[in-house]
Amino acid sequence: MAKRLVEVAEYAGVSEATVSRVLNGKPGVAESTRAAVLSACDVLGYERPRQLRERGNRLVGLVAPDLTNPVFPAFSEVIGSTLAQRGFTPVLCTRTFGGVSESDYVDLLLEHQISGAVFVCGLHSHIKADHSHYERLLDRGLPVIGVNGMAEGLSFPSVSTDDGMAAELAVRHLASLGHRRIGLALGEYDDHVPAVRKKTAFITAMRELCGVRDPEPFVTHTMYSLEGGAAAAQRLIQQGVTAVVSGSDLMALGAVRAFQRMGLDVPGDVSVVGYDDSMFMPLANPPLTTLRQPVESMGRAAVSLLASRIAGKSNSNSNEELLFEPELVMRGSTAVARG
Repeated sequence: MAKRLVEVAEYAGVSEATVSRVLNGKPGVAESTRAAVLSACDVLGYERPRQLRERGNRLVGLVAPDLTNPVFPAFSEVIGSTLAQRGFTPVLCTRTFGGVSESDYVDLLLEHQISGAVFVCGLHSHIKADHSHYERLLDRGLPVIGVNGMAEGLSFPSVSTDDGMAAELAVRHLASLGHRRIGLALGEYDDHVPAVRKKTAFITAMRELCGVRDPEPFVTHTMYSLEGGAAAAQRLIQQGVTAVVSGSDLMALGAVRAFQRMGLDVPGDVSVVGYDDSMFMPLANPPLTTLRQPVESMGRAAVSLLASRIAGKSNSNSNEELLFEPELVMRGSTAVARG
């Protein structure tokens, strides 16, 4: 019992005395605190006292891509912990290539009678994808929130990093260092909203800041992975680039490794910029210059939007998108262009 009190108190961010009052049904505890303690019990696998068992479902689906890219577990951690603090129990569903689909997860979550769902970098960000599973949730009156990129025609809110601003910041930084032949490495899907926004802003910035009339040859699509970044580096170096802007930190690391295997120095011969600012980017060799996504702020905003809709305080069918500004974090992978 004592161990349970300690663990629940630590998870919920309250005192052991408060946990005891909640579990014993004592008055004098704020409803939000009571909900957070009960949610902590659910997450940690402790059975609630009989008199406190579910008085209304507080489960929320949290659907994210596979967790190999460090930014996805970062989003999941922030959103999951914020949900728990608000008294909800997150049900984490991770997609893998060839595994359970987003649509299948929706069916599973509906069976568990969730109160709402948050989708991180899901199919909502792909213009050509089938979005009917979102409609199944909305048709039941369940609020849905998307994180990062929203295709037109979808009728639920989202929070996103301003990808266009990120691409412009990267090109402006590299142009200030004297680079003019700058490449852009993106994922394989040309209907991916964040990628489309990055490419559009990149093309404009290259024309205005670098004087390149036709930047299209400097854009390549591979995969958001180490291998994809390496393939992009091999393609772009043939275009004579002196710098590369990558669509993810993993791609950037793959590009750095590929350039180094070619006998090129980073940043002496080629500068590289990443995107996300994942946890270990300061420890890369060289430390990676990157665009930081404000994961903490975005995750909390997503939960706030969801909670207000569950409480009936906002329009669940609004398609508003909250854009968060990225931050350019300058480290050792970019330098003045030679010559």
